[in-house]
Amino acid sequence: MTATNDDTMRAEYERLMGQIRRDFEVGDSGLAVAGSRSGLVDAFIRRLWAVEVAAEPRFAKGIAIVAIGGYGRAQLFPHSDIDMLFCAEKGEALRAKDAIRRVSQALWDCGMRASPMTRALAECERFAPENAEFGLSLMDRRPITGDAAIFAKLDDKIRNKLMVRDAKAIRSEIASLTRERHAKYGGTLFHLEPHIKDCPGGLRDAHVCGWLRMLQGRSPDVAKGDGEFEEALAFLAAVRCFLHYRHDRDDNTLDWLAQDAAAEQGIGLGRRTEGGKIDAAYWMRAYFRHARIVERRLLRELEVNGLVRESELRRVKLVPVPGFRLKDGRIVLDPAGAADPAADPDTVLAAFAAMAKTGAAFSTESEERIAAALPRLSAYLEEGPALWSKLSAILTGARAGMALRAMHALGLLELILPEFHGIDALVIRDAYHRYTVDEHTFVVVDTLHGLESDPGPNAPEWRIKFGSMIRELQNPGLLYLAALLHDTGKGRAGSDHASESARMAKGVLVRLEMDAYDSALVMRLIETHLEMSAALRRDIFDAKTVRVFAGKVQTHESLRMLTLFTYADIQAVHPDALTPWKAENLWRLSMNAANQLDRNVDEERVSTRGRDERIARVLALLPKREAEAEQFLEGFPERYLKTRSAEEIRRHFEMTTHFDEEPFQISCNYGTSMSEITLVTRDRPRLFAGMASALAAWGMNVVTADAFANAAGVVVDSFRFTDTFRTLELNVSERERFVESVRELVAGRASVEKMLSGRRRSRRRAPRITVETKIDFDEKASSHSTLLQIVAQDVPGLLRAVSLTLSASGHNVEVALVDTEGETAIDVFYLTHGGMRLNEEQESELRSALLEAIDENAR
Repeated sequence: MTATNDDTMRAEYERLMGQIRRDFEVGDSGLAVAGSRSGLVDAFIRRLWAVEVAAEPRFAKGIAIVAIGGYGRAQLFPHSDIDMLFCAEKGEALRAKDAIRRVSQALWDCGMRASPMTRALAECERFAPENAEFGLSLMDRRPITGDAAIFAKLDDKIRNKLMVRDAKAIRSEIASLTRERHAKYGGTLFHLEPHIKDCPGGLRDAHVCGWLRMLQGRSPDVAKGDGEFEEALAFLAAVRCFLHYRHDRDDNTLDWLAQDAAAEQGIGLGRRTEGGKIDAAYWMRAYFRHARIVERRLLRELEVNGLVRESELRRVKLVPVPGFRLKDGRIVLDPAGAADPAADPDTVLAAFAAMAKTGAAFSTESEERIAAALPRLSAYLEEGPALWSKLSAILTGARAGMALRAMHALGLLELILPEFHGIDALVIRDAYHRYTVDEHTFVVVDTLHGLESDPGPNAPEWRIKFGSMIRELQNPGLLYLAALLHDTGKGRAGSDHASESARMAKGVLVRLEMDAYDSALVMRLIETHLEMSAALRRDIFDAKTVRVFAGKVQTHESLRMLTLFTYADIQAVHPDALTPWKAENLWRLSMNAANQLDRNVDEERVSTRGRDERIARVLALLPKREAEAEQFLEGFPERYLKTRSAEEIRRHFEMTTHFDEEPFQISCNYGTSMSEITLVTRDRPRLFAGMASALAAWGMNVVTADAFANAAGVVVDSFRFTDTFRTLELNVSERERFVESVRELVAGRASVEKMLSGRRRSRRRAPRITVETKIDFDEKASSHSTLLQIVAQDVPGLLRAVSLTLSASGHNVEVALVDTEGETAIDVFYLTHGGMRLNEEQESELRSALLEAIDENAR
């Protein structure tokens, strides 16, 4: 073939390719483009081979030219490689090697990236795992030209030998390659700049579906009879054509600039924008919606082919629950009868809690039933504490991220939390982030649960410490709820998404009817979820940096939650975002802030002369009584104002107005996991010790406590406790008697010792770890009090023993901060004696008395 002919063919190819591109630009589908290019290349190959056969007629027999791979599917995108097979009888390929070389070279000269392979028939009948790509490409084959008899033999060998005898090996290799490819992309399709061919939910997954169907003897046309999948495939094909034309090469990465351009042109949306410019975020949601359809179809095909690994099936046992069961490692809803389990919110949420606990996925049929039942689920879904209990069970399961993703994909998560809709598949342009906002949220949840697992023998010390910290949380469900809601504001807000997320979260907490303390913890974490990351960009050893940060966090439990959240949030941004150095600094900042929280409480007091927003909110709830309210607030530690809502403070103030009727005002909020009792009264000796003793007498286990006093001598002592023997939970009628009993015991109108002697001492379980008792005094933490910190084994009666010892020594508790971390009790008291700080002799005597009391209580 002469050079002139080469030039002519190249010009012809470029002209015809130009026409195909113009057809695409005015409305042709991506699949039409791929089909047109495939037909065009077919024609060129036939012409080129015809020239060779004319020159050497014997090449008409013994050799077939076969399209394989994407070319075999007739899906040649604008810059896709042309995978072609010269299949020959034994010896024929060698004789035709020059002709094959000339045809291949001519294709390259025309501007086509030809990838020719030459194989004898016998080499095409076995699947070789070490050359899996070739074996898989043979599954998509069609004849172009050459000896039809050779193609018929090839087709027979592949159809009746390779795809039958080696079907198991092929399926296994397909599953392995798919897992490896997905792992490369973090196992998620929700990337900010996805690779639309290889990412989960991409075109390669669609090809895998076709291969698996062929191996079962079904049609490889996955889209047949499935309108959603057909639409998804058409969308992805249009996007791939667009990217090839945009980049002028086989580049399938949907970067930000490409997203803008695709949105502007309405690629894949039924044609170019007739109603104005399409927002890129909206267009990307369309991409993710289609990719999700492909991904879920792939999972279905893997399940049908038995390619879900045993580890993924989670060989676990499930406590029998009405409405669903575990079958072959899958959660299967019971058949619909008089009532349909798929339409019962309690059953469906319990099933998702089982998924979160075990990692077992729903069967495809069960998922489809839930999706179809969403309108009925919406009608029957109840809110309030019952919904929070079910949601908490899902959030605290070890595989919560898996369950949340499944709920999100089915539309159930948005049914429960409409606030999540705004971040569905939301792309925020940030070169540092890797995932969409919703997927980032799920990765945060995954990362937090990862901390709960055994870090292994070679884990760094900071990893072990973070793991211990999350296991010590009083209510981990609150951390996971805050993590789930922390970025919901990004769907609406500009730069300050934290405030918008908090505003939206408030509505969720109201619907869940969460108690004030828990609600405040969630709100504070969402409001401050960026503060620790910001502090890490400062000198974390600078006292002012630590003081400012601690002032925003306010409490130890909030600090623990924020520390863990920040760890997970940074880790979820990008796999390399959390360096060991940054993790170490995160831990140091947390420890420095914890020390600061203990040391500045007594120094910072409320002054109503310089009103701030918090005081104004309280006064707004007490119209015409502002002066009395100001007198009540005056002199309380700032911590009281920071850790109580305006409504709680109003209630405390109202309690003081009833002192004439009953000087010991007590309120109690009951909860299944944690309850809180608050005493408001005038200061007097042994109040704190009396409350601790009263709770011990009832068998309650104090988890946290604080005690504050104002300038007028009014004290507010609050204790959060667990009901060890479930007395108040199982006997609602006992609650009123409990409050009255505590009041009588604190007032000294009843004997604590008599009640304690009547309570049989329960057998204590052996502690998992042994905590050495440490007692420290700090004279510099406060200008008028001595700080006492006690670290000891958390055992029943500890707080009572400590507080009684303090009272017996004649010391006054100005402020108390009681906390529990796992099996470690950390109690901080600001003490005075006769209005003065303690001297060395008093400290020494108190240390001895405390050690003796703690030791005696532990026996």
